[in-house]
Amino acid sequence: MHRAGQLRIYAGMTKTLLCLGFGYTAQALASKLRPLGWRVIGTAREPLADAGVPLIQWPGEDIPLDGVSHILHSVAPSEQGDPVLAALGDRIAAAKDLRWFGYLSTTAVYGDQGGAWVDEDTAPAPLSARAQWRVAAEEGWQAVDGLPLHIFRLAGIYGPGRGPFAKLKTGKARRIIKPGQVFSRIHVDDIAEVLAASMAAPAPGRIYNVCDDDPAPPQDVLGHAAELLGLPMPAEVPFDEAAMSAMARSFYGENKRVHNDRIKDELGVALRYPDYRSGLKAVLEAEDLANFTPPAAPPAL
Repeated sequence: MHRAGQLRIYAGMTKTLLCLGFGYTAQALASKLRPLGWRVIGTAREPLADAGVPLIQWPGEDIPLDGVSHILHSVAPSEQGDPVLAALGDRIAAAKDLRWFGYLSTTAVYGDQGGAWVDEDTAPAPLSARAQWRVAAEEGWQAVDGLPLHIFRLAGIYGPGRGPFAKLKTGKARRIIKPGQVFSRIHVDDIAEVLAASMAAPAPGRIYNVCDDDPAPPQDVLGHAAELLGLPMPAEVPFDEAAMSAMARSFYGENKRVHNDRIKDELGVALRYPDYRSGLKAVLEAEDLANFTPPAAPPAL
């Protein structure tokens, strides 16, 4: 289905989307749907300034489900499990108006594949605790009878306000070199496009990888961002010598390339940003960094 056709379908619908966790991705989806007449409600742990939609503080306040036709769940699980499933699972399963339930998972569920390609039929092999919690959450929701569940395994998310430019501007960015390492990634606007396409053509039980076409070494992405800003190429640091947090280091323990054929073949999605080059160019423009003036080089000693 082409994007123009999808927009006509959305515009003709009277729908209510409940975003359990009104974070970065949910806000992008809300920005896409609200101009088309959708009612959007979100939840947040703390009040958010200028959210643009009615917010429910959760945990804490009651979440009404009457009239909710679509739910997007992006609340992270923990070692205690999925808090939404534990607190609201039975009510969500019984919600009479619900037509679509989207769960945002992660491609980390595939673990380390030594740089090989994975698709949605690849068996999960999570390494990190957080990936193991995601697999458990996926399985928990899959066990809910009659739920119109759609699982979206997201690659590394970037977009306006979430990209490499801020780190580069500090002058402290380094290109971490681990031979053979690649990561898949996805621009937040393309995630919103995939979610909206699924909402227009529900297929309960389906799992979708959400990533761009170009798994790439992280040092290449950072280097290209530096070129866009007119900055010198950041210094290379071997992975074994790099000072990194335990979480950042764990990301480098997982090396895989992620297929995205299903979002194209089944949902008709045409990615706006099929690679990091087009995506970073858009982020640069959105962050109004086109006129960024590089800092003067320090005087020679």
